Amino acid sequence: MAYDLEEQEQLDEFKAWWNKHGKQVSSIVLLAVLAYAGWQGYHFWIAKKSTEASNIYQTLITSEPAKLENIKTQANQLTQDYSVTPYAGRAAVFLAKQQYEAKDIDGAKQQLQWAVEHAKESSVQSIAALQLAGIYYENKDYETAKKTLNNIQDQGYLGLKDNLLGDILLAEGKTDDAKKAFAEALKNLDRQGRLYQLTNQKLESLGA
Repeated sequence: MAYDLEEQEQLDEFKAWWNKHGKQVSSIVLLAVLAYAGWQGYHFWIAKKSTEASNIYQTLITSEPAKLENIKTQANQLTQDYSVTPYAGRAAVFLAKQQYEAKDIDGAKQQLQWAVEHAKESSVQSIAALQLAGIYYENKDYETAKKTLNNIQDQGYLGLKDNLLGDILLAEGKTDDAKKAFAEALKNLDRQGRLYQLTNQKLESLGA
């Protein structure tokens, strides 16, 4: 196939450029293809793990509360083998509830702490932090309770966070700080909800 002079010059320029940069370009293209394949493979793996975890979780939450050992086995399977899925954090909170009701307070605390640190959903992290802080509050470990509450960043749980913080501060004798916490809680609680009314009553009882 014949080329005119301009086409031949362009072809020669391309050949020269390719001789200089061809290997680099090929490497970049290969890396891009591998990265895309890896990304696709990772998401396929995540989807597969999530499906498996969902099945285990459904079995877990329908287990009889009396069968605590079975619940532990299933929950531990989720937190150990399926920690990349949201079901692991949910399982830890579920197990903690069963352990707390069975008077295994240390076990409940361990599960809740795991969920605070590893749960993939901010709502689950917040629920775990609230429950864990509540346990510390019940045991009069007020400093640890307040520190635990600092893990809550989810907007939907700020009202609950500040309400519990107010209770803790009140138990410490810090009335003015408790008033501020209760007032802050009211900003984020449902005005029609029972907790809003109870929090408002606590605030009024403090003379606010």
